[in-house]
Amino acid sequence: MYQLTKGVLALMIGFILSMITGIILVPLLKKIKASQTLSSYLERKHKDKEGTPTMGGLIFIIPTILSLIILILLNKVEFSSNLFIVMFVFLSYALLGFIDDFLIIKRKNNVGLTEFQKLAGQIVIALIFFFIYMKSGAEPTVEVYTLGIKIHLGWFYGIFLLFMLVASSNAVNITDGLDGLAGGLSLIAFLTFALISANSPAIEGTSEIAVFCFVLVGCLLGFLAFNSRPAKVFMGDTGSLALGATLATIAIITKHELTFIIVAGVFIFETLVCLIQIISMVYFHKKVFLMTPFHHHLEKLGWNERDIVIIFWCIGLLLSMAAIVFGVWY
Repeated sequence: MYQLTKGVLALMIGFILSMITGIILVPLLKKIKASQTLSSYLERKHKDKEGTPTMGGLIFIIPTILSLIILILLNKVEFSSNLFIVMFVFLSYALLGFIDDFLIIKRKNNVGLTEFQKLAGQIVIALIFFFIYMKSGAEPTVEVYTLGIKIHLGWFYGIFLLFMLVASSNAVNITDGLDGLAGGLSLIAFLTFALISANSPAIEGTSEIAVFCFVLVGCLLGFLAFNSRPAKVFMGDTGSLALGATLATIAIITKHELTFIIVAGVFIFETLVCLIQIISMVYFHKKVFLMTPFHHHLEKLGWNERDIVIIFWCIGLLLSMAAIVFGVWY
């Protein structure tokens, strides 16, 4: 009950601070014209979104860090090594995304960091995470508690962690294409890992990670007040890269890598659709989908944006409930 009360308090603080941040930040972003150019198709389909500011991820990034600092100073949360790792990944990927968004705004086109620069940044941060994580005493193993499986990966564990962080950050980034889509799915995913972390007492520092997740859920709820259709602000790479990498980091620290695949099912599906399209175009010169990611394919078929978002949220919620049963109950 104490852990639940702490979680509710964290969620409430996060929500209030994110709402205040949004009220201040959205007009400021509009004033400095922090928007990006839409693609030709999106310009026709989403004409009403032209001029909507980006970098809205700051609405949940700033209050998340501020909330945790407040809770740590009030001795409500212990500043553990695992919490430090999560906060480091969260801020580092947010900074990388911020640089990309800033360059896009400054150049007044969709050219920010090159794909190589962005990937190199993601890899460097992932390598630093791996070094810090292993120094904290972690074992290079992947565990599936439900099935009683423990796999020792040795040196390959570093490649595995690197792949998880880079793939997850890009997956959320790819999914961020409709109002409220990535934000709502991320809220569901972090709420799931808040519950999983709260029920993983065998792993040191998971109660603090649970609080982090609850804070972020509250902040994402506040962000959705500005990002739901019609969106007043987009999260941009600032938010999407941070969310994806942090989700993977928490799954790794809590030893729920397999559960992560279920929770992030929609993100993974969206990414696979893009990969299938690329492979088909390169090797067969044919499109499998009308447009990628998959949410744009559905738009091309005539689906309403709001309906797509709600259906994807529902699928994400169902997958998360299944993940809780798999990762906690059993």
